[in-house]
Amino acid sequence: MPASSAPRIAVEPADTGEIFPWMVDALRAGGAEIVPVEQAEALLWGATRPPEDLAALLARHGDHLRWIQFAWAGTEPFLDLFDDRRTWTSAKGVYADQCAEMALALSLAGFRGIGSYARATTWHGLPERTHTLFEARVCVLGGGGIATSILEMLAPFRAHTTVVRRRPIPMDGVDRVLGAEQIDEALVGADLVVLALALTRETQGILDARRLALLEPHSWVVNVARGGHIVTDDLVDALRRDVIGGAGLDVTDPEPLPDDHPLWSLDNCIITPHESNNSDTSVVPLSARIVANVQRFAAGREL
Repeated sequence: MPASSAPRIAVEPADTGEIFPWMVDALRAGGAEIVPVEQAEALLWGATRPPEDLAALLARHGDHLRWIQFAWAGTEPFLDLFDDRRTWTSAKGVYADQCAEMALALSLAGFRGIGSYARATTWHGLPERTHTLFEARVCVLGGGGIATSILEMLAPFRAHTTVVRRRPIPMDGVDRVLGAEQIDEALVGADLVVLALALTRETQGILDARRLALLEPHSWVVNVARGGHIVTDDLVDALRRDVIGGAGLDVTDPEPLPDDHPLWSLDNCIITPHESNNSDTSVVPLSARIVANVQRFAAGREL
C-alpha cells in the first residue's frame, strides 16, 4: 500500500548522520521524514558494525520496522537476522564499476611489475616476470554486476575470457561460461584469475593450495570480493615458492591485515586496504539507490 505521508525513516547507528551526512541527504531527497527509531517504519543501517548491534535494536523496536536498508553490499554478517516480517535491501550492484576498476588496476599493476617498481629505492630493470593483459586468458569467478563490469573493461584488451558461476548461462562477450563444479577446468591455463563472487559456505576458501597449483607460474590472482575466498596461508606459501606470479588483494583474511603479516613483505603481492568501493567513489551511486528505494517504498512498489 502506498504511504499516506512521507515515509518515516530512522538512521542508525546514531552517529551515522554525522559520519555520512550524505546518507541523510539522500533519504530526504527521496521524500523521507527523518525520525527517531521509536517512531520509524523503516531504518537505514549505515554501519558495518557487528550484527549484534542491529539485533539489539530490532529486539527493542523491530515490531514497527517494515523495511531495513543497508548502506553496503556486504550483508553476510547479518544473514541470521533476515526474516519474512520485513523487507531487507542492500547496496548490491552499486559498487560494481568501482570494484571492477580496482580489479583492472591491480591486474595491470601485477602484470607490469608496478608493485616491484613502487618498492624500489634505486633504478633497476624488469622484475623476473612481466606479462601483458592483451590477449591474456582471464578467468572471472562470479557472474554478477562486478564480473559484468570487469568483462566490459577487458574488451579493449582482446582477452580470452572464462566466467565461473552457479548457473552457467551465456554472457555477452564471454568466451566460456562454466558451472561452479568446473572451476578446476577454468583455472588451468589462466593468466589472470579475478575473484568477484559472494562469500558463502560454498565459496569460503575456494582458492586453496590445490587450486593455486593448477595455475601457471606467471598467473596473477586478484581479489576484490571477500578475503575469505582465499586460504591465506596457502596463498603465502604459493607466493613464496613462486607457484604463481603474484596476487593483488583489495580484501584479505584476516582483515584488517596485521602489520606483521607475511603478505606485506612479499614483492609479488600488492595490497590495498579494501578501498575498491570507498565512500568517495560511492556517494553518488549509493545516494541514487537510497533515493530510489525511498520513493518506491512511499509508492508501495518493489524495492
